[in-house]
Amino acid sequence: MAVARLLLTPARLRITRLVQRRCLSDSSVDHLSSGLERYKDLQMYFKKRLKATYRRFSDISDYSVVSGHHHVYFIEADGVYRMDKRQSELEPEQVLNLGHISRREENTGLDNEERKQTSQWTVQRIRLSPQEKHLAATLKMDHREEPRCVVVRLPPQDPPNIVLTLDKVFSFEWATDEVLVYTILEGLRCSRVFRLDLNSSGSRITSVYEETHPDVFVEVTLSRNRQILSINCNSRTASEVLLIDTTTSHLEPFPVQPRQMDLLYHVEHWRRWLIILANTGPGQEYQVVQAPLSEPSMVSWAPLFTPNPGTVVKDMDVVGDHCVLVARAPAGELVLIVVPLTHPKEAYTVQLPSWACAIEIKKAGMAEQDSMLEFLISSPVRPPVPYRLYPEDGRLISGTKDGSSPGNRSNYTTTRLEACSQDGTLVPVTLFHTLPVEGLSQAPLMVHVYGAYGRDLNMEFCPEKRLLLEQGWALAYCHIRGGGERGLSWQRQARVEGKHRGVEDLQACLRHIFSSGVSSPSLTALAACSAGAVPVGALCNRHPHMMRAVTLQAPFLDVLGSMEDPSLPLTLEDREEWGDPVGNPKHRLSISSYCPLHNITPQCYPSILLTAYSGDARVPLTGVLKYTEQLKNAIHTHSAMKPKSESEPAPNIVLNIQPGANHLGPEDFELMLEEEALKLAFLYAELSLDIPRPPRKRRR
Repeated sequence: MAVARLLLTPARLRITRLVQRRCLSDSSVDHLSSGLERYKDLQMYFKKRLKATYRRFSDISDYSVVSGHHHVYFIEADGVYRMDKRQSELEPEQVLNLGHISRREENTGLDNEERKQTSQWTVQRIRLSPQEKHLAATLKMDHREEPRCVVVRLPPQDPPNIVLTLDKVFSFEWATDEVLVYTILEGLRCSRVFRLDLNSSGSRITSVYEETHPDVFVEVTLSRNRQILSINCNSRTASEVLLIDTTTSHLEPFPVQPRQMDLLYHVEHWRRWLIILANTGPGQEYQVVQAPLSEPSMVSWAPLFTPNPGTVVKDMDVVGDHCVLVARAPAGELVLIVVPLTHPKEAYTVQLPSWACAIEIKKAGMAEQDSMLEFLISSPVRPPVPYRLYPEDGRLISGTKDGSSPGNRSNYTTTRLEACSQDGTLVPVTLFHTLPVEGLSQAPLMVHVYGAYGRDLNMEFCPEKRLLLEQGWALAYCHIRGGGERGLSWQRQARVEGKHRGVEDLQACLRHIFSSGVSSPSLTALAACSAGAVPVGALCNRHPHMMRAVTLQAPFLDVLGSMEDPSLPLTLEDREEWGDPVGNPKHRLSISSYCPLHNITPQCYPSILLTAYSGDARVPLTGVLKYTEQLKNAIHTHSAMKPKSESEPAPNIVLNIQPGANHLGPEDFELMLEEEALKLAFLYAELSLDIPRPPRKRRR
């Protein structure tokens, strides 16, 4: 059960599952890109280096394998396979062939170019029905946002065959072997829930639930014991959950607690009780409560566990008779808190390795015991390591002998800092480096930031970051307000009229890093994607000399223009985050004070690489184009105003527009490599760094 709704991110870690490069050139956007040619040679070099780096980590652990009663299912480039647990010597059996999906497109009436684009699929997620009678899988294409769901009837009765194809399916779970409950993604919103009934004579689809509020996003999830299916209706500030008891025959949803302003909650199941994570704790932070399944409303909620001040709950699972919480301790490190549900006062904390920055909980398989929790921990520069927690006695066991993998054996340090912001708030910073801090004054520095929607900064393993670290870079992750690293209040402080605090936090982080002896502005680059571009763009307007280069991916830069346009798909939903500049003058004044596009001024900016996607519905391309044009004009004006004797080298403003609708970049491996290689080429060129050469192999 994930506490926060996250954007989908492409799985990039296993090369063997990545599809071949597709020809997606689009002449309609090629002419809008500018300034790319000067980096071509470096880009080719870094693409080779990146490909070699990805190969090194091609066999790292992941949780794409799904375990059924008798088979293990796994994803490959051409579809889904399974192996029989009882007869391991047998060859894997393919149960879903993506080629069959492609051939179905030939009868859709599309022209050749459209058919070529729609015929390339990757598998996103798979779900098994309780007795392995059916499998459902969502498929994704680079050029469109909406996934497709394929339902497959599994042997032994018949050979595997596709029963049904459903378009625009976002979340989906099996209630029984014959009933699939799912949501539909329409215009970046999920507001409708449907039920698919399968029987010997065919199938039937009926409506289960429809959300009327435009700012509410609907998902379906299944409890760990598979007995309760949840319909989660969440906005930025309120929750409502409906439950379906899968052990009953009627499968009718019933509400837990009706929506209430500023009440957020998430539900798990234990015996005849609901275990609820709700923001009813001190300071409206999360605590664990319980309620009878028969009387689930808020009047029946009884507190079970409240974390200590400064400890922030990020996720919750129920394993056997224990509630296991993923939490962030006051110093920023990840921990597990185990709450025995029969004796909640005996809760205890399990320390994880100090380098752990991200955790992925394995979805429990049908045949797996309820006595342990399996998970992966990683950091941006450390590949995932599998662990098992046995809540009954607190044993924490690594899947490897020494808690590492071959790719983890390197000499680097994780340092946690705190920067004092303008209002006295301490802002956490996570720093990765190979040299001691006192030896980093001449090291290039890459600074990452996000700070929006209550989401933590993404700190999962990334081979590109590992490559930078090995080349002597220091990597800093600034956990500014607006994100969720220090709880729900951390987001509330930098929401709507408090957005300026995120910009002030970022400025304070940079100053603290520099004052600690790490790098310098001339060797510093900032990196952000989507809404993370707002504090970065605002800082570039206010203090452009604090960094030399910036890379922005799918950047949100025209906050004012976007929030003024209710026809855009996310405007109404995002008013709780950014405000309403049309209906509230204070909100308009606040947005106008920091909006990157509307505060460009003639001055010497850092060099900026902007990567955008022509079909991105989340961040309109028009805002990126306006920003690029106005920024170039401002730089030109500034240059023309200065005497030639005082002129500085002009920064490079580089626009890379790619075809496709993926907000977070291409899932195709070759296209992703080209995009990342361009970023590295840009950074090395703009920071005037020597090109790293791979170490020569020793001759015997």
